[in-house]
This record gives sequence, structure tokens and C-alpha cells, in this order.
Amino acid sequence: MPTLWLNEFLTNNSSMLIFTNVLLQQLGLPVPAVPTMMLNASHVSSLLALGVMLAAAVAASLIADLIWYQAGKIFGYRVLKLLCKMSINPGSCVNQTEARFIKWGMWSLVFGKFIPGFSTVAPPVAGALGMSRAKFLFASAIGASLWAGIALLAGFALQAQISATMGVLEQHGIQIASVFVLLFSGWLVWKIWQKRRFDQLANIPHISIEELAYLSSTKIPFHVIDLRSQTLIDETGIFPQALVRNVNKVGENLEHIPEAQLIITFCACPGDASAVHAAHTLKQMGFKDVRPLKGGFDVLSGTTWIVQAENNAQIRNSKF
Repeated sequence: MPTLWLNEFLTNNSSMLIFTNVLLQQLGLPVPAVPTMMLNASHVSSLLALGVMLAAAVAASLIADLIWYQAGKIFGYRVLKLLCKMSINPGSCVNQTEARFIKWGMWSLVFGKFIPGFSTVAPPVAGALGMSRAKFLFASAIGASLWAGIALLAGFALQAQISATMGVLEQHGIQIASVFVLLFSGWLVWKIWQKRRFDQLANIPHISIEELAYLSSTKIPFHVIDLRSQTLIDETGIFPQALVRNVNKVGENLEHIPEAQLIITFCACPGDASAVHAAHTLKQMGFKDVRPLKGGFDVLSGTTWIVQAENNAQIRNSKF
């Protein structure tokens, strides 16, 4: 009987399965761990066995979190950009992750486990922003314990219901699998549509770093809008005379800029996503010549354009 084989397998390998599943999920792979924890917890009869599963889940989560934390500490925001490339809106992914972390502090690591996707991107932000390793591990351990503990206790308390569900799956597996495939296909089509929609938005004239260098050597007037967050600017340096804007408020206080004057937008996000969205917003407002900088902050990093700020007073219009 398939059910008997599954029960025996889960009984003999529960902690290993939970450890592996949680580790892979927290490293960023799309393998949900909560169903695995609940299913395994529904096959135990003692709180001691449940405790062993909890220890396995917390250990796996901490290992993955520490890997991402160290990556953020060493490579900074480049790691976050890499993770956010999988997002539908990579520019928002970078900005929203940092905003949540700054707003919630260590609590973002505690409750971030319950926010899909955020639990993976929060650790590198903690490393990039310089949170101490001890404080990071403490907050991550609490978050992992709450997250895994709730899932395991739910599976332990709902043993009868989960067993009945597994029976239904055994009897109607093909039909249920068909519905799952249909739902997954619909989700995949939506993701592809979103990606193509962004590709169409991104198909606007950009300006290269070479063209920016040429403009800087002439007397042609232009304005630069920096769409990075305040924390990232403090960490990596400022673009002198650039207007610092949030992508959602990019059009504020621009009355002094003639509509025909060139505006260059740049960000530190995959695919210049925020710079592209900002350029479209400004065009809709009536500005004639708005171009994202191709390559964004990556092509500016290390050049003479970027200088380190001694204090926040050197940064213009940075609070919004």
C-alpha cells in the first residue's frame, strides 16, 4: 500500500526531510517547507519527537540565514539585487525589503519568516547594513522557532484531518494533480505576461555611461535623479547635485526643471527597473526627454561621479 510505505518513510526520515526542505527553502529554492513539517508532525506521537523536528528545522534555517548574512556582509547590496531578479518588480523588491528592515529592525528577522520571499532577502540586508552577528542569530533563531513551531504544532494537532486528506489524495490523486497543474500553468502564464510587460516598458531610449561622460564635458544642461534608498546612498556614496527621489514620488518638486530638458534616472536594481518606471512616470507628466542610465549604479560605482558623503546634510532632497 502506498500509504503504508509513505508512513514508514516519514517515520524513519522525518528530521532529515525537514532539515533538507527548510534549508533549501531558506536558501531561496521554491520548495515550501510548511507542508513538509505539518505532514511529518502528523506522524509522531510524542512531544520529544516533535522537539527533534523543531531542532532540525531551526538548525537548517540558521545555516541558510547565516550564509546569506555573510554574503550580504561581504558583497553588500549586490546579493540583494541577485535575489530580487526573480521578482516581478525587481526595483520594488530591493526598496521594499530595505524599507521593511529599517522600519522593523531585528523584528523583521523574527516575523519575516511568515512573509513569503522576505525570509530569504532579509538576512543579506542585515549583513549589508552591519547588524552584529550575535544579534542577527538571536533574532533569526526566535523567528525560525516561531515559524517552524507553529507549523509542527499544527501538524501534530491535526493528525486526523491530515490523515483523511492523504486518503483523499490517494483516491483522487490524478484529478487533484490536474487542478494543481492547471493552477500552476495559470500562475506561470501570468508571470510570463508580467515579464513581457516590463520588457515592453524597458524598451525606451537609455543613456550610456559614455554619453553621460560626454554630456558632463559640455555645457548642455541636464538633471540626474537618484532612485536609490537613503541607506544605500550612505553606504555607497552620492552622485553630487543629483535629486534623490523615491520611485513612487519621483515627480515631486520638479517645477524648476524645463519640460524639454534632459532628465537621467538611475537606480541600483536589476534591469534598471525603478529607473525605467520613473522615466515613464515623468514622460506622462509632460517631460519630453527622460532616459534611464543603462546599467544604473553598477556602471557609476567606482567612478569619479560617486563620492562618499561625510554626513546626510550633503545629500539634497533625500527625505521623502
